[in-house]
Amino acid sequence: MQPGPTQPTVEILERRRGYSGFFQIDIYQLRHRLYNGDMSPPLQRELFERGDAVALLPYDPQRDAVVLIEQFRIGALQAPQGPWLLEMVAGMIEPGETAPEVARREAQEEAGCQIGRIHSIGSFLVSPGGTSERIHLYCGEVDSATAEGVHGVAAEGEDIRVIVAPFSEAWRWLERGVIDSASPIIALQWLQRERSRLQQLWR
Repeated sequence: MQPGPTQPTVEILERRRGYSGFFQIDIYQLRHRLYNGDMSPPLQRELFERGDAVALLPYDPQRDAVVLIEQFRIGALQAPQGPWLLEMVAGMIEPGETAPEVARREAQEEAGCQIGRIHSIGSFLVSPGGTSERIHLYCGEVDSATAEGVHGVAAEGEDIRVIVAPFSEAWRWLERGVIDSASPIIALQWLQRERSRLQQLWR
């Protein structure tokens, strides 16, 4: 399938930085091709420039357990369950880094875990209506007995609690809506399908 109109065209009329802080927002004036072949009128769109990130689900095939983290998230400030979310270790890809390298680094920084073998789950755009962020998902082999405590980089304001759970319990959390962030939902659904294969590969 060829995405977009017959002659997909985007014409950038103007681009300027609207905000630069912990994150950046760019303001675009643009036109794009319509499905009827015409060009759209000039449109203004704000883009939350985020870049690529990595999220890793550490999985212990011996204990059939996963390592999750819990931390404060401003985006969940008004969420019914509050702004402390159950998530996966994650971080941004910096220049010169590969996604697997980031996965291993973040597992150490956020959960105190050494990751063995890594399996790619896939990647997805987080919210393409307004942000450029793409997350690369991985599942990584871990000894969950080494995962405990509170971690994070103090200079970055991180205060991250490690939670080790049997897969069955993590799955119940997903089904009950306790886990309501996209990355762990996608990763746990993938692991539900692939657990037997990983247990054979990683034992």
